[in-house]
Amino acid sequence: MTTKKMEKGQGISRRDFIKVSSTASLAAMVSGTGVLFAAGSDRIRVGLIGCGGRGTGAAIDCVNSSPNIVITAMGDLFKDRLDSSLKRLTEKLKKENLTVSQDVCFAGFDAFKKVLACDVDMVILAAPPHFRPEHFKAAVEANKHIFMEKPVAVDPLGIRSIIASSKLAKQKKLGIVAGTQRRHQAHYVEIMKRIHKGDIGEIFAGQCYWNMGALWEGRAWENWYNRRSKEWSDMEWQCRNWLFFTWLSGDHIVEQHVHNLDVINWAIGTHPIKCSGMGGRQVRTAPEYGNIFDHFAIEYEYPNGARVMSMCRQTAGCTPNVSERVIGTKGLAYADGANGYIQGANAFKYEPESPNPYVQEHTDLIKSIRKGNPLNEGKQVAESTMTAIMGRMSAYTGRALSWDWVMNASKLDLSPPRYEMIELPARPVAVPGKTPLI
Repeated sequence: MTTKKMEKGQGISRRDFIKVSSTASLAAMVSGTGVLFAAGSDRIRVGLIGCGGRGTGAAIDCVNSSPNIVITAMGDLFKDRLDSSLKRLTEKLKKENLTVSQDVCFAGFDAFKKVLACDVDMVILAAPPHFRPEHFKAAVEANKHIFMEKPVAVDPLGIRSIIASSKLAKQKKLGIVAGTQRRHQAHYVEIMKRIHKGDIGEIFAGQCYWNMGALWEGRAWENWYNRRSKEWSDMEWQCRNWLFFTWLSGDHIVEQHVHNLDVINWAIGTHPIKCSGMGGRQVRTAPEYGNIFDHFAIEYEYPNGARVMSMCRQTAGCTPNVSERVIGTKGLAYADGANGYIQGANAFKYEPESPNPYVQEHTDLIKSIRKGNPLNEGKQVAESTMTAIMGRMSAYTGRALSWDWVMNASKLDLSPPRYEMIELPARPVAVPGKTPLI
């Protein structure tokens, strides 16, 4: 589908949309929402915002996580992607779990507003990460429980908005779970219990990796890259290939490696205070790869002096390694997608198979909502996303950075001038030592 015209009111700026509210206005918006599903029922009506592969998969996982969940409204920037998602959901879900008709399917930059205006109790936010802060803010203000995919922003402006909205959500007793599914994966949970109990002592070092081969190696190029149509504007081409543009994805250190950085923050119990990094674009040279890097290496320093080496790479033909390892004064802990163990005086190995974490994260959210004690993962995923953003900023500029400066002083804002299908030349690829620190 070619989208050439905007509906009235869509040409808003991001800066206007996600201004952080004052304390007084936040308090005025609190309404003691508690449990928000249909009166006299535990039925939870879910709206899907962002109908790509991950959003569609999250909707299926949500329905499979708990009884009495129904997808009732859907929205995406592109009508063809919306239609494709609805077709897949129709094939995968029972009729009682999917009641979406064409009058509750919305396309365009304002589709999220229209989904939020529907009779839904909860929303799944799975549009490209750039849009997460404004979608999240609007969902909280609309009193919806939220599952949002990671990462939750691409720049410090977005992170500040997420933290403010998470605070408001807590006041409103809204449930928030993020797509950092390791936080809900059994062997990670068990390893973390032991780390926090002191089984490996004080952590003084660590390593984390998302080193992979080609992006989605083994899949045909045309299955994941949208070749540019002559009818597409720059904006449409970039939004259809959002993974390859920093303003939309945050680069792969933010979009993907955030999982591993989140595990490190979880283990240590806080975010880093400094970082210094490098990275580049050695094999990702063609214009269709947008302006992101293909490798990063960042050293993070934590408040207790612990140093963590972080590496991520997307390069065909290279050895994969997706894992986390932390070293303490009494032993070490290791985890990856399938295994987890501790070595040292308090040795431990997790033996059972972990339930599907992509389903479990929805199970935990729904359970907390129904109990009236909703989870709120907003601040922790914001801090893990900022950890990744901080590393990218260091690698892009070649500068060592402090957490306090990035969180409180950086003015970096990657948003486009307006949300319309406009001509939007891609920003140049970052050059360390030359790209300015903002």
